[in-house]
Amino acid sequence: MQRLRMLSTRWTEGLPRAYWFLWAGTIVNRVGGFVIPFLTLYLTTQRGYSVGAAALMVSLYGAGSFSANLVGGELADRLGRRPVLLASLFLAPVATVALGVVRSTAWIAVATVLLGFTVDLYRPAVSAAIADLVPSEQRPRAYGYLYWAINIGAAVAPILAGFLARSSYLLLFIGDAVTTFAFGLVVLAGVPESRPPKAALAAGEPLSARLRVLGKEPLLLAFTAMALLLGTVYLQGHVTLPVDMQAHGLTAAQYGLAIAVNGALIVVLGLPASHASARWPRFGAIATAALLVGLGFGMNAIATTLALYALAVGVWTLGEIAFSTVAPALIADLAPVEYRGLYQGVFGAAFGLSFFTGPLVGGLVYDRFGADALWSACLVAGVVLAAGYLVMARLAARRLASLPKGSSA
Repeated sequence: MQRLRMLSTRWTEGLPRAYWFLWAGTIVNRVGGFVIPFLTLYLTTQRGYSVGAAALMVSLYGAGSFSANLVGGELADRLGRRPVLLASLFLAPVATVALGVVRSTAWIAVATVLLGFTVDLYRPAVSAAIADLVPSEQRPRAYGYLYWAINIGAAVAPILAGFLARSSYLLLFIGDAVTTFAFGLVVLAGVPESRPPKAALAAGEPLSARLRVLGKEPLLLAFTAMALLLGTVYLQGHVTLPVDMQAHGLTAAQYGLAIAVNGALIVVLGLPASHASARWPRFGAIATAALLVGLGFGMNAIATTLALYALAVGVWTLGEIAFSTVAPALIADLAPVEYRGLYQGVFGAAFGLSFFTGPLVGGLVYDRFGADALWSACLVAGVVLAAGYLVMARLAARRLASLPKGSSA
């Protein structure tokens, strides 16, 4: 019992109560994360869309997500973290259910954009709140734990969704909406406003002046652009991978089992990785992550069975773990206190935009050139990104060394 207490203290020390409410709410929300992994299958099997048309429709989610990260980051600095969190988590369920009940192409398009916007509006606020609440040296662990929480849900959600889809796809939309709303209640109960006074004082600064700050951060912009390419590759796991598996005679439930490997590995390895991440060279870890993501998706070119697809998912998941643990902490360290929301929003916008570019590019390549060409392109992208991150390492070291000690804490 004493040993259990010591272990519990080791895992939780340095992380405040409000952080754990965010962590617990994330688990609740992600257990019901049914819609996005199955949206392509929903549109092709229930609404009669072609693969290309479904991918184009899903890309509208990315358009909403992209704008949500930019708007959400700026609002988190101007209005505070808590109002943005609550607005997102109470509006997203409405958009989720709407997408599940509308029938015309126009309304599906509108609902998809609104879903992308409302679902992702809260993400920069969460990242900024963690930077507010947690000291710099503990941030990789805090972001790693949060990502671990996301994937506790992600390990369960695809399996549940695969079986729910057998009865009714509408159940996916309702379940997703309920768990998002529950996350909002958790925030309402236990997450106070965390915006630092310095950030509150700067909230009245003109938007043009705040945007000019971004132009003086080439490292942030380059890092964000490369994250967009990595996200475009990663999104194939939710867009073209289920279609490719279906083309090889596998079912929606089998896709759910394969993609659940992603969440299961993160549940098992996420905590050790979070603790070890403080010792990792930041850009070396991210370069390795990009290489693993490219290799994992490249392996789909030779996959024909559930076992091989699951193995490929396992490889790119290792890269995902490394990137997701290190990258947000690096952005938090780069960000001045008054721009934490904006910096996290810009970085998050790369992944929001990848929800647009991923389905669009992936669907186009899949339709015109075939699956093998798509998976080969993913492998090449991973190698190119790995080389690029290594080139950026020296610039990053100089930039971080130029910051006043404790300036981002």
